[in-house]
Amino acid sequence: MNSPVLCLAGPTASGKSAAALALARRWPVEIIVMDSATIYRGMDIGTAKPSREEQARVPHHLLDIRDPAQSYSAAEFQRDAGTLIADITARGRLPLLCGGTMLYYKALREGLNELPAADAAVRADIDREARDMGWPELHRRLSRYDPDTAARLAPNDSQRLQRAIEIYRVSGRPMSEWLKDPPLRHGDVRQFVTISLEPSDRLALHTRIAQRYQAMMDQGLLDEVRALHRRPDLHTGLPSVRCVGYRQLWDYLDGKNGLGQAVEQAIAATRQLAKRQLTWLRSLPQRHTVDCLDPDAAARVVDAAAAHWPAAR
Repeated sequence: MNSPVLCLAGPTASGKSAAALALARRWPVEIIVMDSATIYRGMDIGTAKPSREEQARVPHHLLDIRDPAQSYSAAEFQRDAGTLIADITARGRLPLLCGGTMLYYKALREGLNELPAADAAVRADIDREARDMGWPELHRRLSRYDPDTAARLAPNDSQRLQRAIEIYRVSGRPMSEWLKDPPLRHGDVRQFVTISLEPSDRLALHTRIAQRYQAMMDQGLLDEVRALHRRPDLHTGLPSVRCVGYRQLWDYLDGKNGLGQAVEQAIAATRQLAKRQLTWLRSLPQRHTVDCLDPDAAARVVDAAAAHWPAAR
């Protein structure tokens, strides 16, 4: 009951799922998936969602909880994960956070700044402007009234740019000003221990990312995206369609590029995602790092967990 909550984090393709299953073989674990893509039903291959066999071996929570036409926020994750941690602990089992969506982890550990609610009409207006003039131009305009936020966002980071612009238009107050307010926390304050799978060789991780994406294509990822593309209610303004590896194939199906180019762009975008994840992880003052390229990485994770969790039953 007094054990800390373990978080198994790391960049994409670092082997988090395999390490989580290794932990579940030793302790009575239930996994709380910390991933903003695996929440969507019908998005299985491109998100590397745990297989049915893996889900049968150990309980996984927060998978397939949204339709791709819906959204899910860090605040909702904070609430849902907090409830799950309490429920799992009450059952005498160990909650294990596992995933690479670092904003979710930050929300759970540190709380969230209160921000204005999403406004569908304002977002639709921003999307129309982005189609007409491009995200770099909207980024340039954001820098006029919120230079601090613009400075930390890439000119093509459409999802975060949209949110920053939306917040200003809804409230008249820049996002950077909202973020100066103290964050809010919900539920019990728990101790969190982070085990981070990180590569000793960044280029080797890049190779692994390319190989995994090609394997996803071989498994039928294009057909998975094509099924989503046929739905009239889905579009590029939705977080689900913007997921790395999906948006690039969506553009191919829209006739914006060739398939080979789409695959190259998807791999490049995945590498950029891994870079951002590593940057965030390395900012944590305390974390236990395990080389994800080590053939015995899963065993090293088990060893690190043993220092914090009770003796295996």
